Amino acid sequence: MEKFKAYKLTEVDRKIRAEFVECTLDELDAGELVVRVAYSDVNYKDALAATGKGRILLRPACIGGIDLAGTVVSSADGRFAKGDAVLAVGHLLGVKHHGGYAEYARIPADWAVKLPRGMTLWEAMAFGTAGYTAGLAVMRMEHNGLKPANGPVVVNGATGGVGSIALAALAKLGYAVTAMTGKESEAGWLKQLGAKEILLRQNLDLTKIKPLDKATWAGAVDNLGGDVLAWMASTMAFKGTIASIGLAASPNLNTTVLPFILRGVSLLGVNSTDCPTPEEGRAVWQRLATDMRPPMLKEMARTVPFADLPTVFDDFINAKVTRRVVVDLNA
Repeated sequence: MEKFKAYKLTEVDRKIRAEFVECTLDELDAGELVVRVAYSDVNYKDALAATGKGRILLRPACIGGIDLAGTVVSSADGRFAKGDAVLAVGHLLGVKHHGGYAEYARIPADWAVKLPRGMTLWEAMAFGTAGYTAGLAVMRMEHNGLKPANGPVVVNGATGGVGSIALAALAKLGYAVTAMTGKESEAGWLKQLGAKEILLRQNLDLTKIKPLDKATWAGAVDNLGGDVLAWMASTMAFKGTIASIGLAASPNLNTTVLPFILRGVSLLGVNSTDCPTPEEGRAVWQRLATDMRPPMLKEMARTVPFADLPTVFDDFINAKVTRRVVVDLNA
């Protein structure tokens, strides 16, 4: 039986052992689709799982990688045929179901999305969970009434995966975007992605957040949580909308109800793993392939060969990553 390479995470004495192993198809989890994986990617969640810095794994051992893109080798579901180009992000991949860090994957058909027209397998992973989350956030905000004419939008964590794609997608859609970052050296890059203004996080006094501050933002994408999200809430304009995506700074939120009841601000929670319906998921990918597609997508990601995968996780943990990382399973 043909063997192939996989990157497996195993919990041993409450620590994670991450290593390349040889697998066979019989060792993969159940699912209607067998996919020859062309590309995966690296997200913060992948780095937490692989380094053991976060309690991510939901089983004793699992092939890592929460995202994958490739070609269907065999299908037991009428919606997919051999040769179809597909992608899958999130769900239980890489944490409870063997994931994308392997040359083959077997997945439930309900988790797969046919690659949208005009998008390559590499581009699908340049987006990955980060881009999918950003696209989902923008669509949720639009459904809540956000449009370019309403006023400026602020995106924090703007050099990160979700933040950079949210910034670029919003700019493509015609929004005036302010990029908030703690990395002053990346201001030029953020301008290239479409930011009209740069706001350095260190210039905010987060020790004195007012219940209501100057009404500024029609929309906000928050990747940090904590005091930055509290500041965002206090500076939202009337009927402004905030997409809460991450907690890189803190899961806590110390704010008041005043922005919500006096300015009609909406706080939208975005969960890209569990909440979207299949129809909504397909719609997000279609938007990412068309009107939300960042003009500089190729420049927003770098590609590493599968063998180099273990070398990139620490940069995610240490907040040194400013580009998406695509993993080439064939290199």
